[in-house]
Amino acid sequence: MPAPVRLTGVTVIPRCLNLLLLTFALAWLHPDFSFAARNSTPPPTQELAKHLTSIAKITIASPTIRIPEGPFLLGSMRVDDDPYGMGTQFDDTELPQHRVWLDAYEIDRDEVSLSEYLIYLQSRKLHPSKELQHLIWHVITVHSVSDETLAQWPALYVTWKEADGLCRSQGKRLPTEAEWEKAARGPDGNRFPWGDTLPDSSLAMFGQHHVHEIPILAPVSSGEAGKSYYGVHHMAGNVAEWVNDWFGFDYYAYMPKRNPPGPTSGRYKSLRGGSWKSRPIMLRTATRSGAPADQRSATVGFRCAKSATAASAP
Repeated sequence: MPAPVRLTGVTVIPRCLNLLLLTFALAWLHPDFSFAARNSTPPPTQELAKHLTSIAKITIASPTIRIPEGPFLLGSMRVDDDPYGMGTQFDDTELPQHRVWLDAYEIDRDEVSLSEYLIYLQSRKLHPSKELQHLIWHVITVHSVSDETLAQWPALYVTWKEADGLCRSQGKRLPTEAEWEKAARGPDGNRFPWGDTLPDSSLAMFGQHHVHEIPILAPVSSGEAGKSYYGVHHMAGNVAEWVNDWFGFDYYAYMPKRNPPGPTSGRYKSLRGGSWKSRPIMLRTATRSGAPADQRSATVGFRCAKSATAASAP
């Protein structure tokens, strides 16, 4: 039987999923279902607009980090007797492990912030999604979260198209899946961004739970203790991240060895990194997952990247 693929809040069996089962799973297991269902009353438009404008004015921009050209170790080896349960016996999509060459590129040190996302929506004369409006109003009025704190949240409830559009509006793009993985794990295949030490609360925001599915997030500029080999923050936990590629179940088996661009088509877009809700196993740098490109989730955000130019070389 093909290995299961972990979607955002949903586990499916590739190529043989029953439509009825998928419909039930999406309704019952979707990570934001309970919160959305409890918040059908819209927030006051004028009051919410004041807060959205205030949040957008608090500019949170990320520095970029240059990732040098060269090979890195991508994917995982099968480890059926891993005492920590961190092997890949449950997921063949990470196989085989092999070295891939990438040209130099730059990637945002931090995840795109909520303030940046709101600025982008305003520039396109777009309204935040209903889910995001409800969440912002809820945490302001019920949990007394300030506009300053919200501005430093990672963007969330973002579709892949919106993430792609924001990056392009800044002269950047979403990283390829291979670029994301190299920035997360370094040249020699670190199990987690910070190394091989198992995750704890000092290294990543993960394993959180709120009865109403309210996100428990860290500021995008935090995460120094859990930074990656190259100094990139929150590559594990906080929010999972859209990347450019379509999700290829067996892509690692036939990808080119230099600058793999990802499959040319697919059903899902790839997600990497785990989120504030994830179990430790989802924080591994090799863990792969995917979701429909139009899905919005409180567990998904993104960061941007761009190809390095001669002027940016050290």
